[in-house]
Amino acid sequence: MPRLFTALEIPPHVAQSLAMMRGGVPGARWIDPENYHLTLRFIGDIDDALAHEIAGMLGRVRRMAFELRLDGLLSFGGRKPRAVVAPAAPVAPLMELQAEHERMLQRLGLEPEGRKYTPHVTLARLRDSSSHQVAEYLSARGHYRSAPFEVSRFVLFSSRSSVGGGPYVVEADYPLAEPALRRA
Repeated sequence: MPRLFTALEIPPHVAQSLAMMRGGVPGARWIDPENYHLTLRFIGDIDDALAHEIAGMLGRVRRMAFELRLDGLLSFGGRKPRAVVAPAAPVAPLMELQAEHERMLQRLGLEPEGRKYTPHVTLARLRDSSSHQVAEYLSARGHYRSAPFEVSRFVLFSSRSSVGGGPYVVEADYPLAEPALRRA
């Protein structure tokens, strides 16, 4: 029974710049740079038949490639921080792609995602880090801004049931169309 999610891959040059932000938070479990990704829709543990149906349905997505940038660092969890993340600019093509995935998966019978979508790359998962320690880290490194990068495909990832952080396997990839100006 695979555990699946759709995501955008992070290019190596951006992953390398994110990796420079690692360290400095006691109790943090830092994600390996090769496992950085921006989740579009978590699907969960499903049977092989539904996985095959999802993979086929995702192949019908027709979207244009777009540019994306990660802007800043922040934490999720409020007073009890649970993750350090690099948020992505919520540009229209990204939000529309995510919304399409959400609609498709609901049509296949999956429950709606319970939280508002906040595009981000998780850098670290936090266990016993205090809000003060995280605030100090963010004040020192929160100015992060990636170079813009082109999103030319999305992928269907699988992961094994674990605490998170990978390793992730690309089960299928789905190209996004090039804008006409670039093809000319």
